[in-house]
Amino acid sequence: MKNMFVVATVCVLGMAIQSGLAAPKPSKPAPKPAIDPARAAEIADMLAPAPSGLGRPITDRAHWDALARDKRLDGIVPLASRWLKEPLPPFPAERYLDYTRDGNRTRYQRAEGDRRGRLDRLVLAECMENKGRFLKDIHELIDSLCAEPTWVLPAHDGRLDNFKGKSISIDLWSSAMAWKLAEADYLLGPKLQDATRRTLRSAVERFVFEPFRQTLDGKARAAYWLNADHNWNAVCLANVIGAALTLSADRNDRARFVAAAEHYTLRFLSGFTPDGYCSEGVGYWNYGFGHYVLLSQTVRRATGGKLDLLARPQVRAPALFGHGIQIVPGLCPAFADCSVRSLPDAEILRHVSLRLGLGLVENETDLCVYDHSLIDPAMRIPLSDRKAASAPPAELGLRTWFGDIGVLIGRPAKGSTCRMAVALKGGHNAEHHNHNDVGSYVVAIDDRAVLLDPGAEEYTARTFSSRRYESKLLNSYGHPVPVVAGKLQTPGSKSRANLVRHDFTDAADTLVFDIASAYDVKELQSLTRTFGYARGGSGRLTVKDEVKFSSPQAFETALITRGTLKQLAPNRLRIEDEGKALMVEIDAGGKAFTVATDEIVEKASVRPTRIAITLAKPAAEATITVTIVPESAK
Repeated sequence: MKNMFVVATVCVLGMAIQSGLAAPKPSKPAPKPAIDPARAAEIADMLAPAPSGLGRPITDRAHWDALARDKRLDGIVPLASRWLKEPLPPFPAERYLDYTRDGNRTRYQRAEGDRRGRLDRLVLAECMENKGRFLKDIHELIDSLCAEPTWVLPAHDGRLDNFKGKSISIDLWSSAMAWKLAEADYLLGPKLQDATRRTLRSAVERFVFEPFRQTLDGKARAAYWLNADHNWNAVCLANVIGAALTLSADRNDRARFVAAAEHYTLRFLSGFTPDGYCSEGVGYWNYGFGHYVLLSQTVRRATGGKLDLLARPQVRAPALFGHGIQIVPGLCPAFADCSVRSLPDAEILRHVSLRLGLGLVENETDLCVYDHSLIDPAMRIPLSDRKAASAPPAELGLRTWFGDIGVLIGRPAKGSTCRMAVALKGGHNAEHHNHNDVGSYVVAIDDRAVLLDPGAEEYTARTFSSRRYESKLLNSYGHPVPVVAGKLQTPGSKSRANLVRHDFTDAADTLVFDIASAYDVKELQSLTRTFGYARGGSGRLTVKDEVKFSSPQAFETALITRGTLKQLAPNRLRIEDEGKALMVEIDAGGKAFTVATDEIVEKASVRPTRIAITLAKPAAEATITVTIVPESAK
């Protein structure tokens, strides 16, 4: 059990730079938040008189001395020691202005992230060593962080009102800073100079507590994220409430903050479909739902187990998403703004499995896995006592069907010769972190996505603006979907895959979608996409597009890959990626077609190749079928 405390410590101190942060929507007048005073009073009775942070303070030497001997943590002190020889990087004011000048957000986030990241390791190093060697630098760093003109990201401060001191808003980064500083104060306690502790409290009060209090009092516009149904809601509330429970001396004040979280996180949970699908993608499930879990654990601990946000019935389905979205273990589709390498965080799965008895992991234990990199430490969830008995370990099974949105994960039967698994996406084009990808799909051979969704681009000002779909990775050009009469898919909720039918058996899964609404083409009369996934042999996927126009029009479909293409015949392709190969056979119903490739170049970790299959002549009716099998299939 002792391990949960250091994990929790790292969790709060090391709030990572999230490269995937949605830009805030314009603030709109909102009604006074509905925080019930009676409920706040009930919560106040659950809380201890004094605030308390996660982990154990530096005075608990038995705990910290044991951690100092832990080989898994042996990199912390040496890194912090190297920083003692380096001057503290100044606040990157010029880099803050980059976003408004040229749309770049990376340079500031990297520079400021380096400053903030120092606090994590310096505090942990001092707690482990306990010689006072790091205190001078900690004091200097805290004072410097508190003197910054704003803690808000420039991407969330487009008019520079926070930077210029004209207003104070709360965003993902400012709220994370508050909890980071609060936890540093809690861990080091009287080791910190009184003046530094006063400075820290004053800054947290100014940048976070008072603006949030003004919102709860109805004296200011409610932050838009309070009523958001995506990651901002859970992340900001987790940070604000975590900071308050750690730092605020007023129990009633803390209780109101907790009551606000209890009330408004219901909105976050409403952003999942009833069957638990997260349209933001698995990366943001880690970030948003992970913070909801962290908030739940923090509140549960502060109330002595009397208030448990994980016990809500709305939590179970979202908790299962990270498990069910895996195509095969260790591989997820990069739907929405996430990386092709994104995976459900193991500690989130472990925690919810343990607490809710989901059986998502084998050998559930109370022990945590340390994460020292601090790349994404916010997701290192502290485990606690079992809430429910463990269920038998859950296997992924033949399929996961998110019927409320139309997403199917199809897998081979255990022990079969089938080597192919698929992710088939219906959906609509107004999802959170949306890509215009109605009808997209991923094909994995063994554990490699040979045909894929290429995922997100590097975030810039364009990414969350009216120019978002200029990106070939975010518009439908970068996805394996049709181009109709020369037009790509349109954004918006009306552009959707309407499920015509589905048929699931042990041998095969079939999905038929009407995707005509995704295209603004007046001549388009109908467009259906049929997926047929067969588990026999090595596996097979057929993708059939049937289109009708009122007059002859151009039509093409596409494949997306990171691999290399070899055209073996006019209708036969071989695609190989990292030693995994598949064969593609094209049938255009007797119509002539061409095959052409185009490398998609955007600022992103992946440069995929688009393989366009285009009818040679416009047609009033057409059917194009691609059949995909592993190379070994006969």
